[in-house]
Amino acid sequence: MHLPRTRILLDNDTGIDDALALAYLSACEHVEIVAVTSTAGNVDADQVAANNRALLELCGQPQVPVLIGARAPLRIKLVTTEETHGPQGVGYAMLPNPTPAQESESGQDAVDFWIREARANPGELTALLSAPLTNFALALRREPQLPWLLGRVVIMGGAFYHQGNTTPTAEWNTHVDPHAAAEVYAAYSAAAAAGLDANKLPIVCSLDTTERFEMDPSLLTDLAAAAGCTEPEIVDAKDPEGTRSTASNPLVRYLSDALRFYFEFHRAYDQGYIAHVHDYFAAGIAAGTLEYRSRPATIDVETESPLLFGTTVADFRSLWGKAANASVVSWNDPQAGFLELVQRIGALAARLETN
Repeated sequence: MHLPRTRILLDNDTGIDDALALAYLSACEHVEIVAVTSTAGNVDADQVAANNRALLELCGQPQVPVLIGARAPLRIKLVTTEETHGPQGVGYAMLPNPTPAQESESGQDAVDFWIREARANPGELTALLSAPLTNFALALRREPQLPWLLGRVVIMGGAFYHQGNTTPTAEWNTHVDPHAAAEVYAAYSAAAAAGLDANKLPIVCSLDTTERFEMDPSLLTDLAAAAGCTEPEIVDAKDPEGTRSTASNPLVRYLSDALRFYFEFHRAYDQGYIAHVHDYFAAGIAAGTLEYRSRPATIDVETESPLLFGTTVADFRSLWGKAANASVVSWNDPQAGFLELVQRIGALAARLETN
């Protein structure tokens, strides 16, 4: 199937599922990753950037600029989540030290880089936001025309009819910086009121649909086979915690070691020996490779109530009398999505070994 060329600006907080998403985008030959900007979230921003540079090198994409954006949320103290993603953010995965941190050619920071690229390529770029929305909120402050300049926007964040994964009602990315998320949705409300095309509204991948992407360890066996590994890759719930992969392929070994930590985390919280790979699903939407359905909504974020801090609220019935400021994903196909994941990353892993 022929897919149109897609140019993506990725903002992440790598992060195990962020790493899987980045490896996947690197495996999509029709995708050009214009830059990866690093937001503090799962780990601090400098560690996020180091993870991004190392993984891009492993995936054969060392030329992609990696820039650091905001090192803290807009108004509150940063809280990271090493218990979920490991002390370095990528579970048990170990990589050689990456190349030094990059700045853009003119020394701009991550937010200025985004604005410059959007202005230079109006309508061409897809923004994929799989982190707290701090950088995007700052970019919208500096360039209010971004909703018109960007081609598409995909956000991984929020929870509506689904239990939160940080508090009973709040999802992680939004809870880390709810003020930034509120600013982003307010900016798109203003843009919608000013006539922004509905196709340019953010596509929001909330926990309602991302937690349907429930990865089973057997997918790592399938991935190793697709990569041409000589020995089967078996990740078993009965293994001692911290068991390391012996896969012959470096990319398979990296992803296996990262995801094992994630399986163990989910099991510790009584969810089973599985992993919710939220960011991969959002990456598939940005790349145009995964099917989904969505519905318009007006989203706002609670930033005052201690009980509901970081909770996203979606008005699907126009009860607030406001124009929709987002398109919320309501359906996806995890089975097809995991087949796509194994095929793409397996092929990339095989290519990297032969090059």
